[in-house]
Amino acid sequence: MPDDLPTLSDGGETRETKLSDALSERYLAYAMSTITARSLPDVRDGLKPVHRRLLWAMRQLKLDPASGFKKCARIVGDVMGKYHPHGDAAIYEAMVRLAQEFASRYPLVEGQGNFGNIDGDGAAAMRYTEARLTEVAEALLAGIEEDAVDFRTTYDGEEKEPVVLPAAFPNLLANGANGIAVGMATSIPPHNAGELCDAALLLIENPGATVDELLTLVKGPDFPTGGVLIEPAESIREAYATGRGGFRLRARWEREEMKGGSYRVIVTEIPYQVQKSRLIEQVAQLMEEKKLPLVGDIRDESTDVVRVVIEPKSRNVDATVLMESLFRATALESRISLNMNVLDAARTPRVMNLPEVLRAWLDHRHVVLVRRTEHRLAAIARRLEVLGGYLIAYLNLDEVIRIIREEDRPKETLMARFELTEVQANAILDMRLRSLRKLEEMEIRKEHKKLTTEQKSLQGLMGSEAKRWRAIADEIAATREKFGSGALGARRTAQGAALPAVMVDETAFVEREAITIILSEKGWIRAQKGHLPEDAELRFKEGDELKIAVHAETTDRLVLIATNGRAFTLKADALPRGRGDGQPVRLMLDLTNEDDIVTFFVHRDGTRYLVAATDGRGFVVKGEEFLAEKRTGKQVLVVEAGRECALCVPVEGDHVAVTGSNNRLLVFPLEQVPEMARGRGVQLLALKDGAELVDAVIFTLKDGLSWRHGNGMKVETDLRLWRGQRAGAGKAPPDRFPRSRRFAG
Repeated sequence: MPDDLPTLSDGGETRETKLSDALSERYLAYAMSTITARSLPDVRDGLKPVHRRLLWAMRQLKLDPASGFKKCARIVGDVMGKYHPHGDAAIYEAMVRLAQEFASRYPLVEGQGNFGNIDGDGAAAMRYTEARLTEVAEALLAGIEEDAVDFRTTYDGEEKEPVVLPAAFPNLLANGANGIAVGMATSIPPHNAGELCDAALLLIENPGATVDELLTLVKGPDFPTGGVLIEPAESIREAYATGRGGFRLRARWEREEMKGGSYRVIVTEIPYQVQKSRLIEQVAQLMEEKKLPLVGDIRDESTDVVRVVIEPKSRNVDATVLMESLFRATALESRISLNMNVLDAARTPRVMNLPEVLRAWLDHRHVVLVRRTEHRLAAIARRLEVLGGYLIAYLNLDEVIRIIREEDRPKETLMARFELTEVQANAILDMRLRSLRKLEEMEIRKEHKKLTTEQKSLQGLMGSEAKRWRAIADEIAATREKFGSGALGARRTAQGAALPAVMVDETAFVEREAITIILSEKGWIRAQKGHLPEDAELRFKEGDELKIAVHAETTDRLVLIATNGRAFTLKADALPRGRGDGQPVRLMLDLTNEDDIVTFFVHRDGTRYLVAATDGRGFVVKGEEFLAEKRTGKQVLVVEAGRECALCVPVEGDHVAVTGSNNRLLVFPLEQVPEMARGRGVQLLALKDGAELVDAVIFTLKDGLSWRHGNGMKVETDLRLWRGQRAGAGKAPPDRFPRSRRFAG
């Protein structure tokens, strides 16, 4: 870049800067602005800037709980024009949320008009709705005119706004907060104000109180919509000790008995931040997809209270099992996260635990008390100064009147004659004539005495930290009395030990239906309704044909054995249905293009199988060892390089018959084959010169060995020629044995 760059008209100049550095600097500034001035709440008052500005603007409009309502459009306009240079929709949305009883545990705004509902319907336009502050908001603002907090200039420099509110109410934990900034987020569920006040009082009494001690008072979150908290006590403690965690919240329900022995379930409370209409739509959708077979019907009978009716498909269905299926599949059970990432008193974002959050609020209340006390002492001192001047005037009334009537400079004369301050002299000169009566003198003396007593009390408060903390404790006790009981303060979310686990058979969630599972030679799998006969006409892609067809039910689990010796498990109800081509099995399993499916079958408890590789090694394995509810499956038969799993056949008999590609058949007792869970196994048939194991079958010796011959079955009962010991060489198979060397032909 040349050195002779032109100087800008305003005296600035162009400087060469790397684009990466410029972007980094500006993005960092944006990120910090988002974190500190938009998304994260202040630990002291629990508010984000938009909420704080809303409350302050409403205070300026004198919208206290005892006054009338004003249009929300007026409030939003004041906030946007004076304090918050953002869109009116965002400001109105923030105010609406502060007024919604199902969103805020302790609403800060009292709304009049349509402010939305728990079904997710939005509020009416701001020109129709009205609002004013609640008593909780008044508590947050109490003392703000008494120099309790710092003020700063607004964005245009014309107004002043508070940096933080005095916050006589533990708003951060009581109402919670949610926010997403750049690179960090916060999520704090609401809590019970009475419990928080009790915990704060414990911290005042014992500053070193532990999380465990505080949790004897704070029982966990307390949501405005109620519900049942089922998180284990250990998890709750860990969450509050670290500032990060989560809580499982379930809907509250009850069983309502009906005529004829039937019943229905009534849901009276739903989890926090769950829209009731979407919840019902979700359940209805799952019912349509037959994923909730225990549910017969669901309907909404709610008025101003929640009442969702769920009817079982059969009265024989246990209500607990029914609800367990709904909890697992729907938003009737939700997880509420905890991430107490907040701005501390130094405006630094950090994650705090429960004692730190409460301590930060108490420290703020201490600062507020000191500032308010100093402000009051200054006001008392000014008033006492004036009252002292009044008393001097009453004691020397005639002389004061003479000076005022006759002197050219009465103020200076009064100050010199009676040693008055300028403030006292001005107060005497501004005094009205009707104040010069005896009764007024008595009132002034009475006020002087009262203020002197108050001054000594406040000076004693400022001189003793213990007295200040006792005063704070009294304030918190008053807050607990006001907001910690009654309809507003009573705990709404049930809490305690985690509910006992209800074991639910997952097959109960699937409608039992007969199906035929079809696997093609090219690896396409599908399920068709009903048990199809063997000669049923099946359609496949061009060049493809049937490999295996198995009768099953939708509640079954399928075991697939691959040539690499791995076993995979699929749920029958998860297979593609209909008369289409199905889906490639490789998309459902982690199966490479070099491997293929050897066989598949329906899992039955207690069944055993013989697995073997092409090198002639194998073993007996329990069917349960095949089960693996994951895409990667489970290695059962370990095969050497260049070898494959050749077969997997059920164990139903006492002898094993094996065939090899070297045209040999060997029969030996099943007891000679070990039972294993995983491995290569033992040699079943001696193989040489590249010969491979082809097939095996387990049969009962007295019934004879059978194989397919033409359209029928051939049975050989005299097997003395082929009987031997495991790993023997075998003999040539009998006449009319299939040339494929497979017993199925």
